[in-house]
This record gives sequence, structure tokens and C-alpha cells, in this order.
Amino acid sequence: METGFILGPNAWIWAIFIGFTLLSSLVSWRLKRRFEEYSKIPTANGMTGRDVVEKMLRDNGVQGVKIGSVAGQLTDHYNPVNKTINLSREVYHAANVAAAAVAAHECGHALQHARAYSMLSLRSSLVPSVSFASKWMPWVLLGGIIFVESFPALLLVGICLFALTTLFSLVTLPVEIDASRRALAWLSSSGVTTVESQSRARSALKLAAYTYVVAALSSLATLLYYVMIFLARRD
Repeated sequence: METGFILGPNAWIWAIFIGFTLLSSLVSWRLKRRFEEYSKIPTANGMTGRDVVEKMLRDNGVQGVKIGSVAGQLTDHYNPVNKTINLSREVYHAANVAAAAVAAHECGHALQHARAYSMLSLRSSLVPSVSFASKWMPWVLLGGIIFVESFPALLLVGICLFALTTLFSLVTLPVEIDASRRALAWLSSSGVTTVESQSRARSALKLAAYTYVVAALSSLATLLYYVMIFLARRD
């Protein structure tokens, strides 16, 4: 007689979901620790995050981009709507490798925008629909699961809304990776980083990219879970 513990389909999905949650927490913790470590390493030429952005934009001939400072830690982002690079205060004012890497990465998004990078354009075009989906998706999915037998179409609508957010996560991956590639190439050629600090900047940005990878895979796994619920109603 064969013995062993066999997980059912739902149990496997929950195991995967919990696994991704733990992995996401681990990556975020390591990212925070890595940036704390690299924030102690000064840039080769004493440039702050704001200085890095200004020079990177100037070197690439990009004009009309504003630079701002926002509260919070690792809240740095580029807003293509008003063409503003928003740096967290510790990145904006600091002259260290971590700040330079983050600033150059966000500036990489501005360069993508200026060069009409196709994946950034695609992501931007998805924002309105993803915002709508994110607002209504939780309620539609909840109702769809409750009434899956009597009104399965509601769950199908919820799955379509969730699929939009998953697509957005997947499209985000090449956008973030390309921004880091542009950042690292410029940091090296501009002399902001040395050979040693360049490898650390690369390590930090690679770890930051992992957060998007985990988020995309987690979203995909959750989408499959809802699809399984929808298909299982026929059994």
C-alpha cells in the first residue's frame, strides 16, 4: 500500500501563494539591507542623487524633465504624465552608491520616455484600465466566488479584471530591467562609480528587479487559482 501526504489542487495553490509571500518579504528585507550597506559607500565624485539625475539627463540630451523630492523610503519613481523624477529624500540629498543607483534607475525611465521605449508606452497605456480593474476587482471576485454556481459569469469578469493587473506586472519586468541597464551603463561611463562600486550598484539594482519578478509570478499564480475555481464549478 502506498502511503504519503498528497496535497489537493487548492492546497497546492495556497502553498504557492504563501511561498511567494514569504519570498517577497525576504527579497524586500535583503533589498533594504543591501541599500543600507551601500549607502555607506560614497560616490567617486561626490554627486548626490539629484546631481546624478541632472547630469544623466544632460548627457543624454533630455530636456523638460522635473526633479522632485518625496517622503518615504524607496519611494522613488518616475511619473510619465508630468515628466517628473521623484526621489525619496535620502536619495535626493545623499552622495553614495545606493542613492546614485536608484537615481540613475529612475532617470532611466525618463530616457525610456524620451526615446519612446515601446514597453514603457505599453505600460502607460495600461494604467487607466488597470486602475479601473484594481478598484472593482476585489468585489467582483468575491461576489464571483460566492455565486460561482448560480452566476459563474461574474467570476469570469473578475478573472478578466485580475488578468489585466497580471499583464501589467509582466509588462513592468522588461521596463524595470531596461531602466537598470541604462542606469548601469551611464554610471560606469560617467565615472560616478568605480569598478568596485559599479558591481555593488549592479547587485543592488538586480535585487530590486527581483521584487518585480516575484510580484509578477505571484500575480500569475493567483490568477491561475481563480481560473481553477471557475473551471472546477463544472465538476
